[in-house]
Amino acid sequence: MYNRGVRNFTAYVEYDPASRLYVGIVPGLPGAHTQAATLEELRANLKEVLELCLEEYDGPLDELPQVVGIEQVEVAV
Repeated sequence: MYNRGVRNFTAYVEYDPASRLYVGIVPGLPGAHTQAATLEELRANLKEVLELCLEEYDGPLDELPQVVGIEQVEVAV
């Protein structure tokens, strides 16, 4: 197992009006997604799911994909 230290991850968060839940996804880390009724609860859930996913991940963290930005794309609707 590699020395992990502390690392920040970027989560993509959206609100689903149909379920009335916030949904969080950490791109590039399989299984790192969760949902909650409040943003505070979502942050706690994301931290927990990240810890669980990283326990299972056995490679160097610098080999995980990194979020480099979010693009807005205009389309006619």
